[in-house]
Amino acid sequence: MSQQILELVEKSSRKSDTPDFAIGDTVNVHTKILEGDKERIQVFTGVVIARSGSGSREMFTVRRIVANEGVERKFPLHSPKIEKLEVVRSGHVRRAKLYFLRGRVGKAVRLKERRREGKEG
Repeated sequence: MSQQILELVEKSSRKSDTPDFAIGDTVNVHTKILEGDKERIQVFTGVVIARSGSGSREMFTVRRIVANEGVERKFPLHSPKIEKLEVVRSGHVRRAKLYFLRGRVGKAVRLKERRREGKEG
C-alpha cells in the first residue's frame, strides 16, 4: 500500500521529456544557474560514467576534463534545474560504471562510437 502511494507521488515529479541516453554517451547538460537575482543557463559537456537510482530519484554522473584536471558532476535526472539534456555522441562500452576512466589521460579516455540503427538510406 505504501509503495503504491510513494509511486503515485513520485510520478507527479517526473519529467516526461527526458531523452534516451546510456553509459558512455557524451551529453550536453543545460543547467539553470542563479547569480544574484539573475538566472542563466550553463552547459556542462562530458561523458556519462554512471547512472544510479530509479524513479524520480534517478541520478547520473558526467565527467569532463578542464585544464588537464578531471571534473565530475552528479545531476538528478528529473530536476527542474535541468533545462535540457542532449546526446552529442554515443559511446560503445561494456561496463555499467566507467570509473576506470578516472585513471586514464589523453587519448586513452576516448571511447569507441556506437552506431545507432536508423531509418536512413
